[in-house]
Amino acid sequence: MNNNFSVRLISPEDTSSVLAIYAPYITDAVISFEYEVPSLNEFAERISTTTGEYPWLVCEYDNQVIGYVYASKHRARTAYQWSAECTAYLAAGFHRLGLARILYDALFEILKLQNIINVYAGITLPNTKSEEFHKAMNFYLIGTNKNVGYKFNKWHDVGWFQLDLSEHIIDPPAPKTILEVVETVEFKAVLHNANVKLSNIRRID
Repeated sequence: MNNNFSVRLISPEDTSSVLAIYAPYITDAVISFEYEVPSLNEFAERISTTTGEYPWLVCEYDNQVIGYVYASKHRARTAYQWSAECTAYLAAGFHRLGLARILYDALFEILKLQNIINVYAGITLPNTKSEEFHKAMNFYLIGTNKNVGYKFNKWHDVGWFQLDLSEHIIDPPAPKTILEVVETVEFKAVLHNANVKLSNIRRID
């Protein structure tokens, strides 16, 4: 048995590893609505744009990136600034270990530090495992885009799920970028706690 899982912020050197995890979700599934795997440079630009505002976490196993989660902008208009979207991907062979829950928990704790209130997840339907997982994480279905995506010669629905990170108060504090919280004691505590949880994960190779 091994016990070598860890989580940290993404670095530019992780781009190719993260893209390799993402690629099968494009080429072999309808989980992503992209048709073509982006180039390394394009994907690096996406990461750079996202990580200027939001957290992007990678999970390693024996020093190899095997999964990631990140948050991104929900909409551009100012009134949406307290809302973000979330995404999680794991490499084949690393599902059903509890990794996604630990990574999501860490992501959402960081978003709380940034004063984000609403988190949204879009799920191509049907996807019972993902739907049940998100509901177990306290997401709730808020609506479905019917026949919104066409891929692999078929139209697909997308269900939208919402998670409330805090109360919807009047005059909420302004959101902070990830760069404004990354050096705080609270942020470091979130990653520490996540790594403690990961230390209890066991995988038989």
